[in-house]
Amino acid sequence: MTTKYADHQTGNSDDSTNLEQLLDQIVSAVDDSEISLGQLLHIVGRRSFGPLLLLAGLITLAPLIGDIPGMPTLVAVFVLIIALQLLAGRAHFWLPEWLLSRKICGESLKKGLSVMHKPARFIDRFLKPRLMVFVNGHSKYIIAVLAVGIALMMPIMEVVPFTANAAGLVLVGLGLALISRDGLLAISSILLAIASYCLVAFLI
Repeated sequence: MTTKYADHQTGNSDDSTNLEQLLDQIVSAVDDSEISLGQLLHIVGRRSFGPLLLLAGLITLAPLIGDIPGMPTLVAVFVLIIALQLLAGRAHFWLPEWLLSRKICGESLKKGLSVMHKPARFIDRFLKPRLMVFVNGHSKYIIAVLAVGIALMMPIMEVVPFTANAAGLVLVGLGLALISRDGLLAISSILLAIASYCLVAFLI
C-alpha cells in the first residue's frame, strides 16, 4: 500500500518559511509517545521537496534520534524514494506504508529538536531569496541528484564516525535553500556534499 503526497513545487508555498518555525511546528504537535514518519509528514504541512529534505536532515542531526542504529539508513531510504520520484517527473510523491508507519520516540524527538532552536534562530537570520537560479527551474533536479548521492552513502556513513552528521547538514541545507529560495545556501550545501563524498572516500 502506498500513500500520496501533494505536488513537489519548490519555493514559498510551504507552510514553514524558516528552520525555527518548522522546529516549533513539530515540537508543539508531538507528545511524549511514539510518532510515526507519516504523522511527522502531516505536521510539516505541504509536502514539497524542500520540507521533506529538511525533515530528513533534522531527523539525522537530532541528538538521541540520529544516533539510533539504523536511523540514518532509514532516512536514506526516505530521501532516495522522494528524490528519484522528483527526477522521474512525478506530479505527486508517494511513500510505502511500511516506511510511513515507522515510529520514533516522541519525547526523544522533542528533546533533540529543542536543542537545535538557538542554532536555528541564528541560521534563519541569514536566509533570504538570492541567486534563485540555483534553486528554481531545472536546478531542483541537480539538488535531487545530490540528495540521491547522499542517500546512497548514508548507510556507509552510519559506520564512519561523524559523517552521518555531515549528511544531515547537507539535507538541512538543501531543504532550507529550496524553502527560502536561497541560492547561496544551495551552493554552500553542494560544496559540503562534495566534501562529504571526499571524506567518506578517504576514510574507507
